[in-house]
Amino acid sequence: MDEFMRVAYEEALQGQREGGIPIGSALVIDGRVVGRGHNRRVQQGSAILHAEMDCLENAGRLTAADYRRATLYSTLSPCDMCSGASLLYQIPKIIVGEHQTFQGPEEYVRSRGVELVILDDPDCITLMREFIAANPTLWNEDIGV
Repeated sequence: MDEFMRVAYEEALQGQREGGIPIGSALVIDGRVVGRGHNRRVQQGSAILHAEMDCLENAGRLTAADYRRATLYSTLSPCDMCSGASLLYQIPKIIVGEHQTFQGPEEYVRSRGVELVILDDPDCITLMREFIAANPTLWNEDIGV
């Protein structure tokens, strides 16, 4: 696992320690983490605080030029909402820890010119599989089932 996915993975673990869903994200520009976050829907009673949205919020206001140099790391394939935010800000590259337990609109994101890299990282896969097995109702709520 590279250093930036490790940041996202640490965020996922933090979310799990807080009683939330273990998904983490990091926004990297020019080799530097400028934002990091984790799914905080449970902790904040939020409808939208997925890991990527929390990460973007924590990065604060950035210029369009900044976003166009950014890479978004996420331990899990971004959903429609989070993929949409990435497209809105024209983030050119998304690195995904795994997409075996959930797959967002990856082909659509690629069709819009985003470089999407799927790592199939065993730690990310195990984390989500164990969480989903232990918390199916909460997981289904998070993905809108």
